[in-house]
Amino acid sequence: MSDLIEGLPDDVALRCLAYVPFVHHLKLQLVCRSWRDALRSPELLKARHEVGVAEEFLCVSAFEPENLWQLYDPRLDIWMTLTTLPSEIKHLSNFGAVSVGGKLFVLGGNSDSVDPQTGDHDSIFPTNEVWSYNPILRQWTSCARMLVARAMFACSVLDGRIIVAGGLTGCRKPSTSAEIYDPEKDTWDAIAELRHTCNSACTGMVISGKFYVLHKGLSMVQVLEHRENRWLVEDEEWLQGPSAMVGGICTYYT
Repeated sequence: MSDLIEGLPDDVALRCLAYVPFVHHLKLQLVCRSWRDALRSPELLKARHEVGVAEEFLCVSAFEPENLWQLYDPRLDIWMTLTTLPSEIKHLSNFGAVSVGGKLFVLGGNSDSVDPQTGDHDSIFPTNEVWSYNPILRQWTSCARMLVARAMFACSVLDGRIIVAGGLTGCRKPSTSAEIYDPEKDTWDAIAELRHTCNSACTGMVISGKFYVLHKGLSMVQVLEHRENRWLVEDEEWLQGPSAMVGGICTYYT
């Protein structure tokens, strides 16, 4: 990068660019090559964090067109369409999705494609694929695959790393396996297995530094104490249904 803005040092110019909302970056990249390089650089993400203008987006996956993702900017009330997820699996469904390190990660899942002639599902076998989307480069990258292919599993972020647990493997066989992913090293490691397996979908969330696995239709909750690498079992009446952590609060929606 050089001479980003005439008369300003590049570090100051980069901070100026950092204040521009993400939705306008694609147009700014057309100004000149130096701006394009700056807007695609890791230094810009660092500068945005330093000046406190990091933005939050709602990430949504569409069934049609297949494997299409969109970002919603709640401040500007704008939707942005990403390049299509390059997985060869048609109508990827029942996957895990989290955000860490400024990237969107899509993990596992299976095909929800239906044969129009027979009405049969395309496949009941899950994948261990992992994809990450870099909003700065605006591209998808294939990451290290999970150790176990799974769908309908618990997934969340704890201390900057992704934890997955449970779910269903081939032929809808329930799994007790759990593993953790380091985004910086692009590596997976197995961790302690769940104490109980359930023939149902499960979801995951992190509350107060603990990873919770909730099983659909059951009151049983399994809790990971990460430092001790062990699971505890609790019997509590959690609400059922789609949920998300918003501002550290578990929020349910319909």
